[in-house]
Amino acid sequence: MTKFMFRTIASTLAVGASLLATQALARSDITIAMQLEPPHLDPTSAAAQAIDSVVYTNIFEGLTRFMGDGSVVPGLAESWEISEDGTVYTFKLRDGVTFHDGTTMDAEDVKFSLDRATAEDSANAQKALFAGIDSVEAVDPLTVKITLAEPNGNFLFNLAWGDAVVVAPESVENIKTNPVGTGAYTFGNWVQGDSITLIRNPDYWGDQPALETATFKFISDPTAAFAAMMAEDVDVFDNFPAPENLSQFEADPRFQVLVGSTEGETILSTNNKQPPFDDILVRQALAHAIDRQAIIDGAMFGYGTPIGTHFAPHNPAYVDLTGQSVYDPEKAKALLAEAGFENGFETTLHLPPPSYARRGGEITAAQLAEVGITAEIINVEWAQWLESVFKGKEFGLTIVSHTEPMDIGIYARPDYYFQYDSTDFQALMDALNTTTDPEERTRLLGEAQRLISSDYVNGYLFQLAKLGVAKAGVKGLWENAPTAAIDLTQISWSE
Repeated sequence: MTKFMFRTIASTLAVGASLLATQALARSDITIAMQLEPPHLDPTSAAAQAIDSVVYTNIFEGLTRFMGDGSVVPGLAESWEISEDGTVYTFKLRDGVTFHDGTTMDAEDVKFSLDRATAEDSANAQKALFAGIDSVEAVDPLTVKITLAEPNGNFLFNLAWGDAVVVAPESVENIKTNPVGTGAYTFGNWVQGDSITLIRNPDYWGDQPALETATFKFISDPTAAFAAMMAEDVDVFDNFPAPENLSQFEADPRFQVLVGSTEGETILSTNNKQPPFDDILVRQALAHAIDRQAIIDGAMFGYGTPIGTHFAPHNPAYVDLTGQSVYDPEKAKALLAEAGFENGFETTLHLPPPSYARRGGEITAAQLAEVGITAEIINVEWAQWLESVFKGKEFGLTIVSHTEPMDIGIYARPDYYFQYDSTDFQALMDALNTTTDPEERTRLLGEAQRLISSDYVNGYLFQLAKLGVAKAGVKGLWENAPTAAIDLTQISWSE
């Protein structure tokens, strides 16, 4: 071999190695597809899951936070002390934390955020989480003292919700379109109807994440979702909307399929104050008119767990109450006749965009028709659903998945959109909030589940499975969803 040939081969190998290194370095970006586009980007003023999916832990952080296994760990608070009577929480904040605009995050910002959440005119969708706060005091720049009216065994858990993130008075006015937080990623840009891009924050107080940029791409149509993944136009599809295609991805070495659980109780929400649903016999008839397994098989291709109450089956305190609402159309007809609706009645069924709702709604409407209930299907976008159903309460029935963590407490709010008003249930929640003993909490949670199941508040359908598809080289994705989040800080590409 001549020296010239050797130098040429060596040069070629060097170029190849350089190209490989460049390619490896280039995988510091990622494109993550979602079915739903957020209505805006303020997690403290809306109930839309898509907001938290983009901003939770990425842009905004709270005093505590959820991890992928459901545990609650320190966030902007590095530690805390709880008084002996359980009513005073003293948080020590992390030093050196700044918002994305360069302003310092301190105790005054925490006070501002919690005062804003509890204010009389608060738009916080989970305002009730903070109702027990008596006062918030900024003791010094790095110390916050929160005094509760009474002990609350869920308080650290509540502070981990996306609704409890810390925001700054200097930037809160434009938070919906230009979110400024303390997280590992800053807001890049938003192409309405297409995508949102986040950029790694070089001044982040914690460890720098592996990804430099992340683009959230919005693809609502299940067929388009399948095509985008197969063409490798996107790297990850969180909550993949076409479960019928998962077997094709499982058989393709280019991809990985992640099947886990969520906190999403998927329910046939019922307007308890609108006739005829103010009659428990009618609500009971609804429960027996529904074939849950048929909905799971038809809409979700078998992915999902039937439920008989508003509680996640993977929670140790779960009580299986599916037996109280078994599929029995003849019993449903008899109950309707007893309630004075021998010939049935007409109502509306509002369906937001997710596949579980649109597909499940078609099946549910057909099942209701078999017992004489004619449900007019009204397909709505999320903004419409939030306005007319969630806020306006202008609906008869709707299908939605409640993905907030352990949120059975919503049944203690008479003004919540399904308008269930039970003093017995409210008393149970009051007792639960002041109880710290694990065994007693489990007992109270069991009572709560039984009560709403026996009152047939809603038609309890199934626990939503988390179905994710990703390229084989993606690491760190959450398999389960203890809260609505796509935590970019944990994601990287394998070498």
